[in-house]
Amino acid sequence: MSGGEVVASFVVPVHPHTVLTPDRNAGWRRLRDAFDEAAQTIRELEADLIIIYSTTWPSIIGHQIQADPNPEWVMVDHDFHDLGSIPYSFNIDAEFAHAWDEANQKRGLQSRCVNYKGFPIDVGSVVALTLLNPDNRIPAVIVSSNMYANRSETTVLAKSCLDVVEAQGRRAVAVTAMSLSNRMFTDFIAPEDDKIHSLKDDEWNQKILEFLGQGRLEDVGQLSRTIHQQIRVQKVVAFKPMWWLSAMNGNRNDLTGRIMAYEAIHGAGCAVVHIDPASSGVGDKEYDEDDVEYYHGERDVLDTVDDNADETEATTPLLEVETNAAESGPTLWEPTDAEGSVNTAAAPKPVGAYPHARRVGNMLFLSGVGPRQPGTNAIPGGPIHDGDGEPLPYDIKAQTHAVVNNVKRIVEEAGATMENVVDVTTFLVDMKRDFQGYNEVWAETLGKVGPTRTTLAIDALPTPIAVEMKVIVHMPE
Repeated sequence: MSGGEVVASFVVPVHPHTVLTPDRNAGWRRLRDAFDEAAQTIRELEADLIIIYSTTWPSIIGHQIQADPNPEWVMVDHDFHDLGSIPYSFNIDAEFAHAWDEANQKRGLQSRCVNYKGFPIDVGSVVALTLLNPDNRIPAVIVSSNMYANRSETTVLAKSCLDVVEAQGRRAVAVTAMSLSNRMFTDFIAPEDDKIHSLKDDEWNQKILEFLGQGRLEDVGQLSRTIHQQIRVQKVVAFKPMWWLSAMNGNRNDLTGRIMAYEAIHGAGCAVVHIDPASSGVGDKEYDEDDVEYYHGERDVLDTVDDNADETEATTPLLEVETNAAESGPTLWEPTDAEGSVNTAAAPKPVGAYPHARRVGNMLFLSGVGPRQPGTNAIPGGPIHDGDGEPLPYDIKAQTHAVVNNVKRIVEEAGATMENVVDVTTFLVDMKRDFQGYNEVWAETLGKVGPTRTTLAIDALPTPIAVEMKVIVHMPE
């Protein structure tokens, strides 16, 4: 059997209020009604598998997949135990779980199946399956959210899942159990007083929902890094499920989205969203990431932010930030904001006190640009060595493409285009190994623009990358 597909995707909240006390708040009732409508849609689509990616099931060592065919227990939420308990008895597709685990291994991921009597199902999965599959007719599978997984790892996880969906010919529904903003009130409040925790959270939630409503799922995955930096709550997990959901839908921006409900639950932003794989008819945008097929084990996951910063501090640029997630990596800095500086959150943070670019008259001079990804600091194609300096295999073409993309973001932030690039100096740490691959990417990208070019061999760069570019742009009149 072959030819399976994802017939629908949903974003749903994780809190027990929609199951246990929906009528104590009008917003909770609207969320519950949206859940019920989503369940009806799933039935009408004749789905034969529900796949839950749950942010409330964290894991450290790879990903875990629920493989108990019939987990039964009683769920009591740690924070909201006063609302009552949710008994559950779920229909889990153990065969699919094991096949997904095997597919993960083939693509370089670490994962394992969980099949223990009494192993607790997390609150997000319990809520999602209780309301989306109330008669337990459709088998399900649940996967954990690895706390340290970067975009590459999360993308490959989705591709492994799709391998099995296609091989088994399944009509699958992909579900992310998550909050949008997940900052909650730290004191108990009356149900009638519930609201989104802060104006900033609500603004970012609305931007996410705008993109989701337009079917721009890949753009949400891109935007989530900026959101994480802006609202400055380290435990915000919106990016991981969105990376997964985007990859489950081919990293597309031309899907058909519908916001079914958006409300607050104890301060957190909660939404039920339906993503239909049917094209909206809007032109799809370029996938703005290295399209990873096999995970090589690199993890430069997130720039560190201060958990204790309040909202006033969050709006004030910091001169220096903490060391990035790679313990051996250099300290990352906020770009210098001097007269003429051009900086953008869409480019990776500098490793010193300098701007992304500086404009002088009608000329724009970019600081050295590497392939590191904004927000995650991940290196497409993999780093050239590990934390101990031991060489690692890497893809120079993927790194070069990422450099060109970073250059493009900075140039466009300044109000120019890549056609305005006039001169490029490229630095390669291994000329003999990498020149051919780098040159091929150049021909496909900047080579079509026609700037002058100088390519130099150097011993090393501050981060474990193989290529960096120094760019000069003649600004349009």
